[in-house]
Amino acid sequence: MSIRIKTLAAIAIIAALGCKHNTTPAPTNTSSTPSISNTYGYGILNKIKGIWNGPVTSTTPLGGYPEWIVDFRPISNNQVSAKNELDTLNNIFMSFFIVKYNNQYTVAFRNGGEFNGSQRVSYFLADSVSETASGSFYRFAEIIKGIKRAYSNIIFRADSMYILTYTNKSNTQPSATPHMTWSAKLQDTTSCMPALAKFSYPQKALTKDFSSTFTGLAESIYYGTSGPAVGDPYPDTTQPYLGKTTAGFTFAAGYTPSPTKNVLLIITTQPLFSGGTYNSANLKYRSRYVILSSSDNSYVFTLMHPGTYYYYAIYDNAGTGLPASGDWVSTANTTFTLNALGSANVSTQINFTIP
Repeated sequence: MSIRIKTLAAIAIIAALGCKHNTTPAPTNTSSTPSISNTYGYGILNKIKGIWNGPVTSTTPLGGYPEWIVDFRPISNNQVSAKNELDTLNNIFMSFFIVKYNNQYTVAFRNGGEFNGSQRVSYFLADSVSETASGSFYRFAEIIKGIKRAYSNIIFRADSMYILTYTNKSNTQPSATPHMTWSAKLQDTTSCMPALAKFSYPQKALTKDFSSTFTGLAESIYYGTSGPAVGDPYPDTTQPYLGKTTAGFTFAAGYTPSPTKNVLLIITTQPLFSGGTYNSANLKYRSRYVILSSSDNSYVFTLMHPGTYYYYAIYDNAGTGLPASGDWVSTANTTFTLNALGSANVSTQINFTIP
């Protein structure tokens, strides 16, 4: 089935599911002492954990791509996050956590990263939730202007997750219109188990008090043209638990790369090779990846979950963007361990041509 057909099917499912759910705002808490036990949208913290993969379509210049792999893991007892890279100019960090706002405890959605090298960070709050035996629906709306500015519908059914995002394109449209659709399948939940145990996740505890954070602002979206987004109330540098890894690669003798070709760096939680035999089934354990120019020799993965990993580099000789016949690959199961708030360094050698 083509990515277009898959995406159209996903949009139809999302539209049908969305029509069945109540989209009224979250109830206003009239009590002078709100209770965190009533945190609105809390269920998503448990449902979203794990490695997910599926096709994306979007109205952005990036367009669509057949795979988007997201590794959501806890980074505290009440926060879950994931970061992804496409290339050196485009990445995204997503996080869900508990906040206090408007005298209520609510799950917030932080969505931000680099887009063509420029920073953008947006904050949303759960404003519509439905949880049943057959599926769950969560809508997250921009905090100040609401769904007129931007929102995301997140839907879970069995082992599938659908995310449909809308935006009014920086206030250039009268209402929010489709921005991105992602139709994903759950690949793995074992990789997040150590963090689940460490934090006894999830728990109803406060991450950020946003009671006065957005006072006087036009919207809960922040921008940066040559560095971090200005004014971001929960910047990357203050995210807990996460570390960074510098990943390098070289070419074995006899492998002379062309500067017009790309190299794909892949980090997995299970090995791709066993006794020299490639195990394609373990691609479901991909956690992080990035596309580089073959003339680059390293990349720094930031906001990375602690854990033990396997690292590979693939020279995209075939030009497919995926491992394919004729590509050059590193065959060693190069391992490394990243500690909480730590830094790791790893390197591998591209030394084999895929038959």
